[in-house]
Amino acid sequence: MGVNLLMSGENAVSIALAARDLPGPQRQRAIWLGALFAVILRVVLTFVAVELLALPYVQLLGGLALIWIGVQLMNDENDEVAHHHPVHHLWGAVRIILIADLVMSLDNVIAVAAAAKGSPLLLILGLVTSAPIVVLGSAMLIKIMARYPMIITLGAALIGWVAGETICKDGALSAILAQWQLLLPEHITLTTLISATCSVLVVVLGLTKQSKTDISEKKL
Repeated sequence: MGVNLLMSGENAVSIALAARDLPGPQRQRAIWLGALFAVILRVVLTFVAVELLALPYVQLLGGLALIWIGVQLMNDENDEVAHHHPVHHLWGAVRIILIADLVMSLDNVIAVAAAAKGSPLLLILGLVTSAPIVVLGSAMLIKIMARYPMIITLGAALIGWVAGETICKDGALSAILAQWQLLLPEHITLTTLISATCSVLVVVLGLTKQSKTDISEKKL
């Protein structure tokens, strides 16, 4: 249950960020579609995750995709220019959610399968119960984001952190990462350093994009 809750929390953040600017009915539809696709992806990935993760640079590319997603999701909802962004349309938001779910669920389903200890029933229950957790979590986060906009930045930073962790898990990079780890003090792990860097990078790029949007609006 703990592993499932962590997985669902990550999905809820990405769904809330992607759906927050949609009109009411579309927002609810995006949340439910996002939760549904998240469960379907986890079921499919349960059977192919090990093979996919064995491929070189899959997680590196996934981490880079998450960085891009985090930057996109930091758009200011009040910018007129930003409303032309695909996140402000139902299927554009669902597309962003799908990409984020795919990357974040890829290695997490292995943890869920391990926690189920070979029991198909426990595995299925874990995957199915994640849907209401994601829906409720997304709806709650959207309300919090509307009241405290800083949560949007924190959510994007979280996606950046997950991106860094994903990149560090790529087997093709293990040798070079191990060498770099030797250059750091014992109390600092390279994974933490890279994750923090990716988190800051997402926020900086997102704020830079917002600034450029503001400048473009003033010129119009």
